[in-house]
Amino acid sequence: MLRIFRIIALVEGVTTIALFLVAMPLKYWAGNPMLVPPVGMTHGVAWLAYLAAMIACLPGKGFSGWEWARTFIAALFPFGTFLNDPLIRGKQTARPVV
Repeated sequence: MLRIFRIIALVEGVTTIALFLVAMPLKYWAGNPMLVPPVGMTHGVAWLAYLAAMIACLPGKGFSGWEWARTFIAALFPFGTFLNDPLIRGKQTARPVV
């Protein structure tokens, strides 16, 4: 389950980068807002999937209250999911694969 969560976190992080580093600069610097709606919606869906995956994948995996909070907060900041990935990977490798 943590592997699934890590994949969803990766998608959420990539969509954040696409929104902030591709779609929004095209809108504000090049005057072309064409990419903002599809990339923004994709990012919104990925963010909701990240939250749902937290609820579905993390219980019972040994996360402390702070680690839960850190994992949620990671989704609120650009590159946060990438910075939080070592924590998730560590939990994943510490548990036997079932």
